[in-house]
Amino acid sequence: MSPLVDIGANLTNKAFRADRDAVLRRASAAGVGTVIVTGTSAESSRAAWELASRPRDFGPRLYATAGIHPHHASAAGPSALRELRELCEQPTTRAHVVAVGECGLDYDRDFSPRDAQRRALEAQLELAADLQLPVFLHERAAHADFMAILARYRPRLTRAVVHCFTGEAAALRAYLDLDLHIGLTGWICDERRGTHLRGLVGGIPADRLMLETDAPYILPRDLRPRPASHRNEPAMLPHVLATVAACRGETPAALASTSTQAARAFFDLRE
Repeated sequence: MSPLVDIGANLTNKAFRADRDAVLRRASAAGVGTVIVTGTSAESSRAAWELASRPRDFGPRLYATAGIHPHHASAAGPSALRELRELCEQPTTRAHVVAVGECGLDYDRDFSPRDAQRRALEAQLELAADLQLPVFLHERAAHADFMAILARYRPRLTRAVVHCFTGEAAALRAYLDLDLHIGLTGWICDERRGTHLRGLVGGIPADRLMLETDAPYILPRDLRPRPASHRNEPAMLPHVLATVAACRGETPAALASTSTQAARAFFDLRE
């Protein structure tokens, strides 16, 4: 089976501070060949880049994103945006930033004012368009504003993925009509909130479907045995793969191949 690509894992999160190397070893043993480490603030984006740049002789190949999550949009001032640009422009040696984000809108929690969220999203889309990098997007309870902003920028963007898609059919159609990629997580394994996704994933074109854990969040609820820590990690990605494949009427091997190809093309991964 093709080595999997986890397109979004928060490996700089404090949940992994004590055993990150062991987490990476388990990911490799589970068949995960590449992990994109998510940046959610200027500080965590630099930490993601540093983690991906660190020489290692074990575990998956790591890359990083650089972005400011809508929860932290209030901190998306000039200095933070300069930091993102500097990270995105780092020379491509052992590791490099492969996307701008995680950026977007989150009106579900409103941890930052909505006008600040919109400004931060637009600034990061402008950065991505300027540098011709793909975008790693987040949207919760903000579909109308999110689509209005994206529609303005989409002609100037190379590629964009709505990560951790949890929406309904209308939202999925709108994203696909805008030529966006879709990232799926263990949300599809949640019998309380994710069952609607099981009937939708078959409509996602194979070359625009990618897989992720969003670790340490969104541990698949039907995973057995459940880890005592209740923490998700990249080694759980094959469980997501198997669920999505079953819902699409595919073998896990077939979906592993197409999702890996889609991720490698999206992030322009060459190693």
